[in-house]
Amino acid sequence: MLEQLGRKEDVLPYTGKAGNVRKKIIWMISFSVCLIGFIVILSFILSNDNLRVNNASKNLMPSFKYLFGTDWLGRDMFTRTMKGLRLSLAVGVFATVISVTVATLLGTVAAIFGKKIDEIISWFIELFIGMPHLIFMILICYIVGGGIQGIVISVAMTHWTSLARVVRAEVLQIKSAEYIQISQSYGKSVWYIARKHVMPSVFPQIMIGSFLMFPHVILHEASLTFLGFGLSPQTPAVGIILSEAMSHLSTGQWWLILFPGILLILVAKSFDNIGEQLRILLDPTSSNE
Repeated sequence: MLEQLGRKEDVLPYTGKAGNVRKKIIWMISFSVCLIGFIVILSFILSNDNLRVNNASKNLMPSFKYLFGTDWLGRDMFTRTMKGLRLSLAVGVFATVISVTVATLLGTVAAIFGKKIDEIISWFIELFIGMPHLIFMILICYIVGGGIQGIVISVAMTHWTSLARVVRAEVLQIKSAEYIQISQSYGKSVWYIARKHVMPSVFPQIMIGSFLMFPHVILHEASLTFLGFGLSPQTPAVGIILSEAMSHLSTGQWWLILFPGILLILVAKSFDNIGEQLRILLDPTSSNE
């Protein structure tokens, strides 16, 4: 009987080795979520008074009072870093939502509405992929006038292409399913099939793609602010913090760039970890690749 059904781990998916793998995945996802949540909560709790100029606390090294030290204006670097990461996360959420929406719509339309539409959208995707990424973002940000909206739009309009390809491939595979053919034989419209049958099946891939896209979004947001696009120098953004710190490294103020850089990488890695673990959880065979 077991030989017909497979190995014992496959019959009892939440026991034995398979169960331990799932527990490990859940723990890793929980750790990443808690880290991101902790940073967001801290960014709201910490007072904006710590961002004011304080001549009595200039250039202090990390200590119990100032965990990340202070900068050349006496501002608390721990507070600046947390609030800068909150801004990066907010920009990332808006940009990711826009990118996912564009990718889902274009990928679905390309797969459902015939060969001609598919060729046009595929050409459009290749056009965006072929453009230099950072230069394209800078150009879009400059055209729309900079600011937060400029960063959101520029990042969102350059990160949808890979997910659009994934959605298109998934929808093309689902189109040939028997239940889709039955629905078409009953005279259901294309939009009805897309809404009721295709989107629920593609949603797991969209969700995973969103989490995997997020690290790229926040890192490119930091790149734009590092280069001086979009935000004023007074805004506590990680890119601005790192850009300002570059001119003070020669004086030995290593803490100005070390802690913000490490936390930015940790946040990006946390979202990447969530996406990867969800991919394994929803498709266990990928863990053996």
